[in-house]
Amino acid sequence: MGGRGSRESTPRGSAELPPSPEPAERRAGAERQLRVLLTPLAVGGRRPPQKRLLGAYGGGAEGRAPAGKRLCLEPPAALPSPPGSPSPPATPPAGTPAANGSDGVWDADSDGSDGGDAAPDECSQLSAYERKRLKNITENAKFFAALKLHESAARLHQMASKTQSHVTKRAKPKKAEDETVRRRSMRLQRVEPAGVTVPDVPAQPEAEEYLRVPEGPLPMIPEDQMENSKLTEDLLATWMRISEMKANETEKRTCDMERYQDSLNSMVLSENNIKKVVKYRVCSMAIHPSESIIFVAAGDKSGQIGLWNVNCQAEEGAHAFTPHNYPVNCMHFSPFNPAHLLSLSDDSLRCGDVTRAIFDEVCRSEKSFSSFDFLEDNASTALVGYWDGDVAVVDRRTPGTSSELSADIGFRRTRTVHVHPVNKQYFVAAGSVDVCIYDVRYLKSNGNKPVSSLNGHTKSVASAYFSPVTGSRVVTVCADDKLRVYDTSSLAPTVAALSTIRRNCNTGRWLTRFRAIWDPKQEDCFVVGSMARPRQIEVFQDTGKLLHSFCNIDCLGSVCSITVVHPSKNILVGGNASGRLHVFKE
Repeated sequence: MGGRGSRESTPRGSAELPPSPEPAERRAGAERQLRVLLTPLAVGGRRPPQKRLLGAYGGGAEGRAPAGKRLCLEPPAALPSPPGSPSPPATPPAGTPAANGSDGVWDADSDGSDGGDAAPDECSQLSAYERKRLKNITENAKFFAALKLHESAARLHQMASKTQSHVTKRAKPKKAEDETVRRRSMRLQRVEPAGVTVPDVPAQPEAEEYLRVPEGPLPMIPEDQMENSKLTEDLLATWMRISEMKANETEKRTCDMERYQDSLNSMVLSENNIKKVVKYRVCSMAIHPSESIIFVAAGDKSGQIGLWNVNCQAEEGAHAFTPHNYPVNCMHFSPFNPAHLLSLSDDSLRCGDVTRAIFDEVCRSEKSFSSFDFLEDNASTALVGYWDGDVAVVDRRTPGTSSELSADIGFRRTRTVHVHPVNKQYFVAAGSVDVCIYDVRYLKSNGNKPVSSLNGHTKSVASAYFSPVTGSRVVTVCADDKLRVYDTSSLAPTVAALSTIRRNCNTGRWLTRFRAIWDPKQEDCFVVGSMARPRQIEVFQDTGKLLHSFCNIDCLGSVCSITVVHPSKNILVGGNASGRLHVFKE
């Protein structure tokens, strides 16, 4: 019961091997260990029951049998047995895989029956379970040998080694020739609609659309005509006739506010007083001082100047001319001779002289002009501002097209310049965030100091103008959404805002910036466009009080950024971004 070879000493769940003597020399010479791992492959779409055949003689992590199982080994040469353990048989039984040169391993999962295939005399020392296991091993070995797995694995390895190591890019499929083309309108394709006959237009060179205006004097020929016509002659004749009339010498004075508001209420807009005068966005306007006929000039961003006789209700009442290559930034009828219309573009200052029917060139510069104003009542000299911040004095009486003096006033940008109505030596300049008053008598090339600074602006200033009668007020329009009025009756070194009006001044890139202008007939009131709806033009008092809003829901549906007021009559004109002028009158 307590012997080492007894059943009680055998590990639980293992099969006991009968003791058998074995020659010592064979045990000493055996030094190798065999292990067989055979896994059946799927045959015919089904995976046969997996049989795991493991063999290890002498133990080891990979050779140990699972718990409750015993591995039977049939090595070709016996290995030394541990002391006190039963010895395996010296010679494998005939007919077993070990006797035929094969290693045999049996699994304890077998049912233990041999099916009567093994001879009792040859395997008398093996149990029925071991004999059945050895038979299964033999059959499995023959089956895998018939599959020739080693040859197939070698061929697969050779094929894999020949494949390219890098990934090849898939070629992009070519576009089909009959691919559907994206739909485009007939207007964009410049195709005439079917069934509509269009009159033949003589082909013109494409370059003619971008012809630049040459330097020097230009004839007053409308853009849509190559030679003077009767209609153009009538328009120019009207301009000449009203310029010869002397305006009534009425003293400029300010009426009481009640009467002024009544005059504002009497001014209305009708469909007959709306007309497209220039092709593109209005950048500047001027109104003739005549009291008999309403004659308006407008300049757009392409360099066009449109002249409109408002009293002429026919279509021929307006004609457009092109004396400039760039936007017409500023326009004024000469206060001394209204037959002269001075217009300023980026590259030149021109004078439209209706008596000679030409646009004469007064000044030209490589730097861009921004605005101008007359320094004297006879309009012989003018003060010109540059976009880069400088200012210049131009004398129309001297030959040539160069300025008399160029001065750096310390601005990064000068948008508007305006001369004091009484003390002509002073002018106010509006720049990026600076609004200053200078004395033209002390201007020099560099190092100019302002006489007075109008403080409080935090963003770029669009305009700054003196009040028309005394010049005791200055109104500014700033991008910080504020209108400011300053008291300039005494030119102190620094001047604070007298009143501030908060309103929307953000016109964006498609609209001309607002410019607040004083009403020439009223010293303390100014006019400015508005972004409010319904679209309107507003009139403010210098105290910041809103006096009146010009609007007409049926006729005015756009923003009028540029405005001009008649010097003696109750007439207001507003220009929008499409080149249309709106005339409010009694």
